[in-house]
Amino acid sequence: MASDTRDRILDSLERLLLEQGLAHVTLEAVAADAGVSKGGLLYHFPSKEVLLAGMVRRLGERSDQQLADAVASGRTVSEIYLQYPPVESADEMTLYRSMLAAMRSADGQHDEVQQSVADVMRSWDDGLLAEIDDPVQAEIVRLVGDGIYLAALLGLPQTDPDLHRRVVNRLLGTDPADGQTPAT
Repeated sequence: MASDTRDRILDSLERLLLEQGLAHVTLEAVAADAGVSKGGLLYHFPSKEVLLAGMVRRLGERSDQQLADAVASGRTVSEIYLQYPPVESADEMTLYRSMLAAMRSADGQHDEVQQSVADVMRSWDDGLLAEIDDPVQAEIVRLVGDGIYLAALLGLPQTDPDLHRRVVNRLLGTDPADGQTPAT
């Protein structure tokens, strides 16, 4: 039950961050959106910083699980990092939205939140470096993936899905038309 309430509160925080931005997110607004009293919210998260850090910690857990699932299913870390909505599953969309909300919360005023976002991003860096032998290529994949998230965060127009797939295939060296071998 407590876990359900915590998740409901964190889901509300993410939704409000995505819809309104950090400047408009208050403890009262999160509690109202989650359908809990402010006291109930404070029981689980005694301050806004702890609430934001809890959201990013949950993101880290989800991110670690997605990385493990990707490897177990034969998908590459690069493919996951470079995907653009619509993503392949509800769990991937949840992680994607969580990442965007976390990025909106990292305003430089909350040290623990900033560090937690950096830690999540570092775990993806480690996965890319473990998968791609060339550190320059791994950095290019990371930068392109960061650009995809930034475009989504800013609400920029989405790339045509076919063009996006072709870009990713070329970047990863899996485009049969270019005669290259995979970058891994």
